[in-house]
Amino acid sequence: MDSQFGRNTGSGLSERPREVFRHLVDAFLTSGEPVGSRTLSQRLPIALSPASIRNVMADLEAMGLLYAPHTSAGRVPTEKGLRLFVDGLLEIGQLAPDERVQIEARITGTKV
Repeated sequence: MDSQFGRNTGSGLSERPREVFRHLVDAFLTSGEPVGSRTLSQRLPIALSPASIRNVMADLEAMGLLYAPHTSAGRVPTEKGLRLFVDGLLEIGQLAPDERVQIEARITGTKV
């Protein structure tokens, strides 16, 4: 079965927004800070300009997967976005049990 981030996802995300979303969530989980388009343009395995990434991020925001804490900030995943990300990871089973606990704790705001 394909994950939420596989080729044929149930999330409705095509490859480009899926890659942007996946890298944004990964960067957010690493830093805990909003992630900007320039940061993503340097991290993505596909060549996209910051302007193209901003367009994709706007679409993801319209889907309720991202939000901007303030106008000039980067984006952070919403609870819905984090749930989509975690559900996709759990489906493909690449997480160790301690990684699952840590991600679930970040979503719920509890300490591990």
